[in-house]
Amino acid sequence: RVPLLQAAGKKNSFNLLELTEAELEEQFVRGDGPGGQATNKTNNCVVLKHIPSGIVVKCHQTRSAEKNRKIAREILQEKVDLFYKGEDSDVFKEKKASEKKKQEKKRRAKENLERKKRLKEMQQLDKK
Repeated sequence: RVPLLQAAGKKNSFNLLELTEAELEEQFVRGDGPGGQATNKTNNCVVLKHIPSGIVVKCHQTRSAEKNRKIAREILQEKVDLFYKGEDSDVFKEKKASEKKKQEKKRRAKENLERKKRLKEMQQLDKK
């Protein structure tokens, strides 16, 4: 089972709940992680909080504060949609479908590996 808030991050969902700026609380902080001086001196990491649900998103994917603001809003919108709609959310359904596809691909790869192994064993038996 997929944890609900971890399913956010998909870009193909169009049927999401709308956020209003009055519901959001925005801060700019210093980012963390690699980057040295460029990271330590600039406040371009965006922390966005949805006040009614209490969901917080921190975004520091680019060096641009404006791009980080946009990305943070997209991620927050998906998480809020997931929070309110749960398993009926498009984000959840997409994540579930991609996970199922990934498991099927893994299963097929495992079967192919077994098939190759059996073929190799039979070839070795034929040589003897």
